[in-house]
Amino acid sequence: MLNIEKSEPGRVDIHFSGKINAEDMEAALQRLIEVSEDVSDGRLFYRITDFAVPDASALAVEFRYLPSLFGLIGKYKRCAVVCDKEWVRTVAELEGLLMPGLKIKSFEAGQEDDAEDWLAAA
Repeated sequence: MLNIEKSEPGRVDIHFSGKINAEDMEAALQRLIEVSEDVSDGRLFYRITDFAVPDASALAVEFRYLPSLFGLIGKYKRCAVVCDKEWVRTVAELEGLLMPGLKIKSFEAGQEDDAEDWLAAA
């Protein structure tokens, strides 16, 4: 499951759980582009539970959307990632080092309040 909602102006919440197929990925990326349209100096709250690597067809869809996704980076300035897998949190923070203007900070599962506080401090 990949659920994307604009919870308030300038903030988008993403919940990723389980295995994602191509159809799920296509719908989610279209939704992300749609809800990001009027965002500037935005914040992302990314919650990952029961992580499973997306199947190959889903990754192919994501690669097809990369140009549009890179265009979204400038719309956001902070991204909080909450996940129980340490390696996912590490990769998220490394990605943040590669994206100028976007700060990514990861939090362990159960630290949602800390993630919310960090986002609110933006």
